[in-house]
Amino acid sequence: MTTPDNASGTPATPDESATETAADAAPAPTGVAAQSWAQAAVDPQYSAAVVDLLGALAYGELSAFERLAEDAKLAPTLLDKSELAKMASAEFHHFEQIRNRLTEIGADATQAMEPFVAALDGFHKQTAPSDWLEGLVKAYVGDSIASDFYREVAARLDADTRQLVLAVLDDTGHASFAVEKVRAAIDAEPRVGGRLALWARRLMGEALSQSQRVVADRDALSTMLVGGVADGFDLAEVGRMFSRITEAHTKRMAALGLAA
Repeated sequence: MTTPDNASGTPATPDESATETAADAAPAPTGVAAQSWAQAAVDPQYSAAVVDLLGALAYGELSAFERLAEDAKLAPTLLDKSELAKMASAEFHHFEQIRNRLTEIGADATQAMEPFVAALDGFHKQTAPSDWLEGLVKAYVGDSIASDFYREVAARLDADTRQLVLAVLDDTGHASFAVEKVRAAIDAEPRVGGRLALWARRLMGEALSQSQRVVADRDALSTMLVGGVADGFDLAEVGRMFSRITEAHTKRMAALGLAA
């Protein structure tokens, strides 16, 4: 599957195309999304939700750093090792940005991350890759699903927090790196594609289940996600959100040369 060319003339990745489309179609911010952190944080439930969100995102970035460092050990060439090491460094920098922000708003970063450790560690334990290619697909698929989830939440955040969240979700270069390596491997040995497609489907299911647990288990976060205290926990809205995430996953699978 190909996507429209970007301004530089190179093919856009599914992530780039989705981001550009969302930016073009996004309505002007209203409600909390039009406020600054200082204005929005007056609501204690909202500030608690932001601490939850940043805690989850911080631990996700720290975990990504650890996994990329581990994946570098499986890399077949020194160039591949150095590329993954560079990406791992970028993920750790993202973690530092979130940790610093939590400190700025008066939260303890370690305490903010703690509620999400078991769920994220459980996901990574259940989806440990067996080789280099599975590691690439996991990072590409799993991290992209998480990024889609956080972008959905970002639309409901105050302007200051939204800017930080979107900044740390910037692609570190892993998406194009993974697509290039996986497609080359499939071209060299087509049978690899079937195995990786099954692996990616398993990752999708596990990642969505983990995201849903995070939302359901944190009352302040779930309330913010679906529009506020008055609306309660709107399962229909959460369902639509995960449908959009699934559609984006299908496009990424096509970019890898795999069937969703």
